Amino acid sequence: MDISTFYALFSATCFTLVGLWWNVVQGHQDWLRDPALRRIVGGIYISFLLPALMGLFAQVGGTETPEIWRVSFVVLAVIGCVSTMRLTGRSRRDGSSVFLTLAQAVAALFYALIAVVGAAPELADVVGVQPIQAEAVLLILLVVLAHGLVWRFMAGEGRPADVEVVAASAPPP
Repeated sequence: MDISTFYALFSATCFTLVGLWWNVVQGHQDWLRDPALRRIVGGIYISFLLPALMGLFAQVGGTETPEIWRVSFVVLAVIGCVSTMRLTGRSRRDGSSVFLTLAQAVAALFYALIAVVGAAPELADVVGVQPIQAEAVLLILLVVLAHGLVWRFMAGEGRPADVEVVAASAPPP
Protein backbone atom coordinates (compact mmCIF):
# COMPACT_ATOMS: atom_id res chain seq x y z
CA MET A 1 0.00 0.00 0.00
CA ASP A 2 1.16 3.52 -0.73
CA ILE A 3 2.17 5.22 2.52
CA SER A 4 0.14 8.34 1.67
CA THR A 5 -2.98 6.23 1.14
CA PHE A 6 -2.33 4.44 4.42
CA TYR A 7 -2.08 7.67 6.38
CA ALA A 8 -5.18 9.10 4.68
CA LEU A 9 -7.22 6.05 5.69
CA PHE A 10 -5.61 5.85 9.12
CA SER A 11 -6.24 9.50 9.94
CA ALA A 12 -9.85 9.37 8.73
CA THR A 13 -10.44 6.22 10.77
CA CYS A 14 -8.99 7.77 13.92
CA PHE A 15 -11.09 10.93 13.51
CA THR A 16 -14.14 8.69 13.08
CA LEU A 17 -13.22 6.91 16.32
CA VAL A 18 -12.93 10.30 18.05
CA GLY A 19 -16.47 11.13 16.89
CA LEU A 20 -17.81 7.76 17.98
CA TRP A 21 -16.19 8.17 21.38
CA TRP A 22 -17.80 11.62 21.73
CA ASN A 23 -21.19 10.01 21.05
CA VAL A 24 -20.59 7.32 23.66
CA VAL A 25 -19.50 9.87 26.24
CA GLN A 26 -22.45 12.12 25.45
CA GLY A 27 -24.75 9.26 26.41
CA HIS A 28 -22.93 8.85 29.76
CA GLN A 29 -22.65 12.34 31.23
CA ASP A 30 -22.14 10.76 34.66
CA TRP A 31 -18.65 9.70 33.56
CA LEU A 32 -17.66 13.35 33.34
CA ARG A 33 -18.78 14.12 36.90
CA ASP A 34 -16.23 11.82 38.53
CA PRO A 35 -12.64 13.15 38.18
CA ALA A 36 -11.07 9.68 37.91
CA LEU A 37 -13.52 8.59 35.21
CA ARG A 38 -13.13 11.90 33.39
CA ARG A 39 -9.36 11.31 33.22
CA ILE A 40 -9.88 7.83 31.75
CA VAL A 41 -12.44 9.16 29.24
CA GLY A 42 -10.00 11.91 28.26
CA GLY A 43 -7.15 9.43 27.97
CA ILE A 44 -9.16 7.34 25.53
CA TYR A 45 -10.03 10.50 23.60
CA ILE A 46 -6.39 11.49 23.11
CA SER A 47 -5.51 7.89 22.21
CA PHE A 48 -7.52 8.42 19.03
CA LEU A 49 -7.00 12.18 18.52
CA LEU A 50 -3.20 12.30 18.62
CA PRO A 51 -2.72 9.46 16.10
CA ALA A 52 -5.31 11.15 13.85
CA LEU A 53 -3.33 14.37 13.95
CA MET A 54 -0.08 12.53 13.30
CA GLY A 55 -1.69 10.91 10.28
CA LEU A 56 -2.63 14.33 8.91
CA PHE A 57 0.89 15.64 9.34
CA ALA A 58 2.29 12.50 7.70
CA GLN A 59 0.14 13.25 4.67
CA VAL A 60 1.27 16.87 4.54
CA GLY A 61 4.96 15.99 4.85
CA GLY A 62 5.03 12.60 3.22
CA THR A 63 8.33 11.26 2.00
CA GLU A 64 9.08 14.48 0.09
CA THR A 65 9.24 16.74 3.19
CA PRO A 66 9.86 14.42 6.14
CA GLU A 67 10.71 17.29 8.49
CA ILE A 68 7.01 18.19 8.71
CA TRP A 69 5.84 14.80 9.93
CA ARG A 70 8.96 14.20 12.01
CA VAL A 71 8.60 17.40 14.03
CA SER A 72 4.85 16.93 14.47
CA PHE A 73 5.28 13.29 15.51
CA VAL A 74 7.87 14.25 18.13
CA VAL A 75 5.73 17.09 19.55
CA LEU A 76 2.48 15.10 19.56
CA ALA A 77 4.17 11.97 20.92
CA VAL A 78 5.71 13.96 23.77
CA ILE A 79 2.26 15.37 24.57
CA GLY A 80 0.82 11.84 24.47
CA CYS A 81 3.61 10.38 26.58
CA VAL A 82 3.41 13.08 29.27
CA SER A 83 -0.40 12.91 29.38
CA THR A 84 -0.36 9.13 29.59
CA MET A 85 2.30 9.09 32.31
CA ARG A 86 0.21 11.53 34.35
CA LEU A 87 -2.80 9.23 33.90
CA THR A 88 -0.72 6.20 34.90
CA GLY A 89 0.41 7.87 38.11
CA ARG A 90 -3.12 8.88 39.00
CA SER A 91 -4.49 5.44 38.09
CA ARG A 92 -2.13 3.79 40.54
CA ARG A 93 -3.10 6.24 43.29
CA ASP A 94 -6.82 5.73 42.49
CA GLY A 95 -6.38 1.97 42.81
CA SER A 96 -7.21 1.24 39.16
CA SER A 97 -6.82 -2.23 37.73
CA VAL A 98 -3.47 -3.67 36.82
CA PHE A 99 -4.66 -3.89 33.19
CA LEU A 100 -5.41 -0.18 33.02
CA THR A 101 -2.10 0.81 34.60
CA LEU A 102 -0.16 -1.58 32.35
CA ALA A 103 -2.02 -0.46 29.21
CA GLN A 104 -1.26 3.17 30.04
CA ALA A 105 2.42 2.35 30.59
CA VAL A 106 2.58 0.53 27.24
CA ALA A 107 0.88 3.49 25.53
CA ALA A 108 3.49 5.82 27.06
CA LEU A 109 6.19 3.51 25.70
CA PHE A 110 4.66 3.60 22.20
CA TYR A 111 4.51 7.40 22.35
CA ALA A 112 8.15 7.50 23.46
CA LEU A 113 9.18 5.23 20.58
CA ILE A 114 7.25 7.40 18.11
CA ALA A 115 9.12 10.46 19.40
CA VAL A 116 12.48 8.68 19.22
CA VAL A 117 11.94 7.53 15.62
CA GLY A 118 10.78 11.02 14.68
CA ALA A 119 13.91 12.53 16.23
CA ALA A 120 16.32 9.84 14.99
CA PRO A 121 14.77 8.31 11.84
CA GLU A 122 17.90 6.30 11.07
CA LEU A 123 16.82 3.91 13.85
CA ALA A 124 14.18 2.52 11.49
CA ASP A 125 17.02 1.09 9.40
CA VAL A 126 17.57 -1.45 12.19
CA VAL A 127 14.33 -3.18 11.20
CA GLY A 128 14.75 -2.47 7.49
CA VAL A 129 11.84 -0.07 6.93
CA GLN A 130 11.45 3.60 6.15
CA PRO A 131 10.98 5.80 9.23
CA ILE A 132 7.46 6.79 8.19
CA GLN A 133 6.60 3.07 7.93
CA ALA A 134 8.02 2.35 11.40
CA GLU A 135 5.88 5.19 12.73
CA ALA A 136 2.84 3.69 11.00
CA VAL A 137 3.35 0.37 12.79
CA LEU A 138 3.72 2.12 16.15
CA LEU A 139 0.56 4.15 15.52
CA ILE A 140 -1.36 1.00 14.60
CA LEU A 141 -0.25 -0.61 17.87
CA LEU A 142 -1.27 2.52 19.79
CA VAL A 143 -4.77 2.49 18.29
CA VAL A 144 -5.15 -1.26 18.91
CA LEU A 145 -4.23 -0.63 22.54
CA ALA A 146 -6.78 2.20 22.69
CA HIS A 147 -9.44 -0.20 21.41
CA GLY A 148 -8.56 -2.56 24.24
CA LEU A 149 -8.95 0.27 26.75
CA VAL A 150 -12.33 1.17 25.29
CA TRP A 151 -13.47 -2.44 25.48
CA ARG A 152 -12.41 -2.83 29.10
CA PHE A 153 -13.95 0.52 30.03
CA MET A 154 -17.23 -0.16 28.21
CA ALA A 155 -17.38 -3.60 29.83
CA GLY A 156 -17.45 -1.77 33.13
CA GLU A 157 -13.95 -2.11 34.53
CA GLY A 158 -13.04 0.76 36.81
CA ARG A 159 -16.48 2.36 36.85
CA PRO A 160 -18.42 3.00 40.07
CA ALA A 161 -21.13 0.51 39.04
CA ASP A 162 -18.54 -2.27 39.36
CA VAL A 163 -17.92 -1.39 42.98
CA GLU A 164 -21.65 -1.45 43.73
CA VAL A 165 -22.13 -4.83 42.01
CA VAL A 166 -19.14 -6.34 43.82
CA ALA A 167 -20.31 -4.91 47.15
CA ALA A 168 -23.85 -6.19 46.61
CA SER A 169 -22.66 -9.70 45.71
CA ALA A 170 -20.08 -9.98 48.50
CA PRO A 171 -21.02 -12.21 51.43
CA PRO A 172 -21.80 -10.39 54.68
CA PRO A 173 -18.85 -10.03 57.09
